[in-house]
Amino acid sequence: MIPTALITLLVLMALAIPVAASLGVLGMILAQFFAFLPVSRAAGEIAWSSSNEFLLVALPMFILLGELLLRSGLAERMYSALAKWLSWLPGGLMHSNIAACALFAATSGSSVATAATVGTVALPQARRYGYNERLFLGTLAAGGTLGILIPPSINMIIYAVLTNTSVPKLYLAGIVPGILLALSFMLVVLIACTWRPAWGGQRVAAPLAECIAGLVHLLPPLGLFLVVVGSIYAGIATPTEAAALGVMAGLGLAWWNRALNWRMLRAALLGTMRSTGMIMLIIVAAYFLNFVMSSIGLTTALTDTVQKLGLSKWEMLFAVIVFYVVLGCFMETLSLMITTIPVIAPVMATLGFDMIWFGVVVIVLIETALITPPVGLNLFVVHNLRPIGSMNDVIIGAAPFVAALFTLLAALAFFPGLALGLPSLLAQ
Repeated sequence: MIPTALITLLVLMALAIPVAASLGVLGMILAQFFAFLPVSRAAGEIAWSSSNEFLLVALPMFILLGELLLRSGLAERMYSALAKWLSWLPGGLMHSNIAACALFAATSGSSVATAATVGTVALPQARRYGYNERLFLGTLAAGGTLGILIPPSINMIIYAVLTNTSVPKLYLAGIVPGILLALSFMLVVLIACTWRPAWGGQRVAAPLAECIAGLVHLLPPLGLFLVVVGSIYAGIATPTEAAALGVMAGLGLAWWNRALNWRMLRAALLGTMRSTGMIMLIIVAAYFLNFVMSSIGLTTALTDTVQKLGLSKWEMLFAVIVFYVVLGCFMETLSLMITTIPVIAPVMATLGFDMIWFGVVVIVLIETALITPPVGLNLFVVHNLRPIGSMNDVIIGAAPFVAALFTLLAALAFFPGLALGLPSLLAQ
């Protein structure tokens, strides 16, 4: 039954059926052929219960915040300021790509929004200054993944809902790994451009006075980070309320920059509704599939099968990493999280893994899935930003950064304090 379900899901996705529809159809097929009761009649109740979670209100808020930053021009000014400070390094603006992604990630919470926003601003510079286009594209695809690790993160909210863990602790746990990952990406660029200096393009030096003057454009994203994340840890707001505060601050910044008008607001709201609708459909369909799997005993059978393997704690972790890497090549990341975590998280908790730490590990694995073909979402996002060119350019350019992600996974396994240090300090 387990292989049948997996093969059916992969076939549905291979037929280019939308992810939410694929999950829902698989649930209906399993209910039709394996359930003793008409469990499909519970679809309405599941749709209500899965979307009636107060924490999920934060999702459209963070998406709207990213849309406002993109359409108000703040992202372009931020990128320009970072470019003045980092363009002297071997690799030049590619370091700015990663730093801008990290800074934008601290306000948007979305990997796709991060890659699309920074990519829109940065791509025109690649050919203008003679950069190696593949590596330049790779920095955008990989840098975009920081959007779901550095708080606030939409995927961390979903993980918290699925595992009943603390969002503030998850956010704290993602800060140090997120910074380390950004530095690792920059190190990859540094090594590549030291080895092949021609890849680094033309360096553009800016006078110190311009660099200092540009720092003012870094204040809005840093201010938004303090408003959103700071309000959570100050005890002023819940994650959902903090997301709403972030949107209000984003509207204020757009007004301050004279970019707030009905046309911009309408475009931002439409983009938010499209993204939120897609996410919520996936959540509802995945919850229905999980309900059907539990009803027919598939979840129990899978858990029992894993436990009968007799794997040790670390062997099981290695198996989970391989599982996510392989499945991430074929599944969209949000559906991958929602369909697997309810099954895998209880097994990992039984083996003694900390669920906050495991949440960071899962997010890093999801980041890997975002830049591995054939379904790496960030690869498609960055590729679609170009007027011409092959998808292979983005895939090849992102490949070195996958190694950095695996290095971070190894560091988290050997040094769990990288993720648990800050949450432990908060608990004291």
